[in-house]
Amino acid sequence: MERLKRSRGSVVAGITGAVMVYAHSLMAAPIEGPLGMEFYSPPAVMQGSHGDLIWYRNADIDLGPQAPFTRSWDVAYWSVDSNGRPNLVTGSVIVPTASWAGEGVRPVLSYAVGTHGLGQHCAPSLQLAAGSDYEAANLAEAINRGYAVVITDNAGYTNGDTPTYLSGESQAHAALDIVTAATQIPGAAIEDDRVVVWGYSQGGQTGNWIAEIHPQYAPGMNIVGIATGGTPADIAYTGYNLDGDAGSAFLLGAIIGYEAEYGDDIPLYELANSYGLQQIEVGKSQCVFESLFHFMGSELADFTLQNRPLEDLITIPTVEQVLTAQNLGNTKPEVPLYMYHGQADEFIPLDQHIDLKQRYCELGANVRFDVFPSEHIATQFQAAPYALDWLDERVQGRPAYNACYTGQPEPQSTANVYDEALIFTLDNWPLDATIRLGTLRQEVKLPEESTFYADSDVTNQTLNGTLNIPRFYTQLNIVLPLDVNLTIDPTLPTSGSVELDGEGKLHIHGSAYTTVKVNSAGIGWIQIPFGCRTSEPAEFPIDFDGPVSDLGAGNITFQGSTSFSKMRGCGLFNGLFTVLMSGPGQLYQFNVAPPEPFGY
Repeated sequence: MERLKRSRGSVVAGITGAVMVYAHSLMAAPIEGPLGMEFYSPPAVMQGSHGDLIWYRNADIDLGPQAPFTRSWDVAYWSVDSNGRPNLVTGSVIVPTASWAGEGVRPVLSYAVGTHGLGQHCAPSLQLAAGSDYEAANLAEAINRGYAVVITDNAGYTNGDTPTYLSGESQAHAALDIVTAATQIPGAAIEDDRVVVWGYSQGGQTGNWIAEIHPQYAPGMNIVGIATGGTPADIAYTGYNLDGDAGSAFLLGAIIGYEAEYGDDIPLYELANSYGLQQIEVGKSQCVFESLFHFMGSELADFTLQNRPLEDLITIPTVEQVLTAQNLGNTKPEVPLYMYHGQADEFIPLDQHIDLKQRYCELGANVRFDVFPSEHIATQFQAAPYALDWLDERVQGRPAYNACYTGQPEPQSTANVYDEALIFTLDNWPLDATIRLGTLRQEVKLPEESTFYADSDVTNQTLNGTLNIPRFYTQLNIVLPLDVNLTIDPTLPTSGSVELDGEGKLHIHGSAYTTVKVNSAGIGWIQIPFGCRTSEPAEFPIDFDGPVSDLGAGNITFQGSTSFSKMRGCGLFNGLFTVLMSGPGQLYQFNVAPPEPFGY
C-alpha cells in the first residue's frame, strides 16, 4: 500500500534518470531486432534508463489508401509502470517519406491509443501491421500533415503478459518514453524538440496524465500541446456508468488491467465466482469490438462470489485506493490543452470530464473544451480534424486561446440510455445531396437546410430514420429554362440493417422512400401551380461498407441509381412530366456529415 501513498511527484522524481538493472546480459546500444514474434522477446540481461531503445526493426504498416508513403519501425524500449518499476514496452514509429514543409525539424506526435481489447493480438503494432487497426484513419491524417507519429502498445502487450489497461501513469510513461526511444533509431532523423500528444478515451486518460507528470518525468522533452478527448477522469464514477450498461466490457477490462498492475491490491481472483473466472479469460482473449458486444449489459455482480455489486467492491480499502490513484486533476498542466467530449457519450460521462476541465482552470491551466453532438465512438473520429488543427497551431508557435471561462451554461448529456444496445443517433445531421434526372440530364441540388435523422442500433442491427428536405426551387430546362418548385417528401421511414463487425467495420443496408412533387413551374415569381407527384414512392437504396471512423468523420456517402414512377395530378401535363421526369436512371448522391461542435 505504501506505493499508493507516495505522491506522484516523488515517484516520478525518484525514477527520472534512475538506472534500471536487470539480470540479463548487457546491451550497450540498440540493435536491429529479428523478424516474427521473436522481436517481442529481446535477449535478456540489459541495463538502461526509461526511454532507452532496446532494439528496432523495419515494419510494414498499413494505414489504408489515404496514407502517404512512409518509413516505419517496430521498437522495444524501457519504460516504468505506475509503481516505479521498470518494464519493457513495444510500439510503432511512422515517418512520412516526404520532406517536412514547415519550419525547423519535423514535429513528433505521440498518439495515445484508445481501447484495443486485452488480447495479445490486439496490440496496436500488430493491428497496424495487419491493416486492421480501427484508429488508422486518425494516424493517416496525422501522417498526411507531416508529423512523425509514435504509437505505444502500452505495457503488457506483445510479451505474453496481461495489458495493464487504464493504468494512467504507466500509459503516460510509455507514451513519453517511445518518443525518446524513437530519437535513437538510426537514420530516422527524429528529434524531440517539438512534441505534441493526442489521445481519445483510454488515450485521453494517457494524454491528461502526461499533462500532469511530464515536467518531472521527461523534463527535457519540449511538449507544446496536448489534445485529449472522451477522458475517463474519475474512474469510480465512470465505472458506475458502465456497470450493466452498453459499455460493461470496459469496466471488466479495467479490473483485469488493475489486477495486472497492482496485484493483490485488486483481489480479482479471490472475488470472482466460477463464471467470472471463465469470463475473465474470455475478456483477456478478445479485441475491443468483440468484447464490447460479448459483455454488453453485464453487471459486475454476475461475476462475483455472493453476487457482490460494484458499490460493495469499491469499498474494499485497497480497491478504493487503486481507483482513487487513477483520478486526474491533481496537478496544474503547464502545457496548453485541447479537451473534447461527445454530448451523447454513452460510455464515459460528460460531466466528469467537464469537472476535470474546471479543476484545471482553477489551477490556472490553459484549456479549451469542445462538445461534439455524437456518441463515444463517433466523436473519436468526428473531432479528429479539430484536434489536429489545434495541434498544428501549437507546432507553428501560435498562442493557445484560453477558453476556461466562456460564460456558456454547462452542457447536459444527451446520451441514449439503453442497457443492452449500442445506438448511434444521427440527430438531424446536415445532408448534402444531389439527384441527376435521367431524361433531362440535369442535376438537382437539394437545399442546404436538408437533414438526415437516423437511429442506428448496431446491437439489434436495425436502422430507422427519415429525410427532412424543405420545399425548394431549382431551375430545369423543360423546353425553356423554368424555375420549378419541388418537394421531396419521405413517404415511408428510412429503414434497414446496420452492423458493426469485430474489426470495426460498419455495414449499412437500407432504403429511403420519397415522393417527388412538382408544386409549380414558371419564370421567377410568375408560377403556374401543378401539384403533380410520382404515383409510387421512389426508393433510394442506402448502402455503406467501411470503417466506423467514417461515421464520425463525415464521410458517409450513399449513392446509386433509382427509378421514378409515372406522374399523376398534373392535369393536362401528366404525360409531359412523366416523359421528362419518370423512368429509371435517376442518379443520386447523399452525403451526411455531423453538425459543428460548440465550445464550453
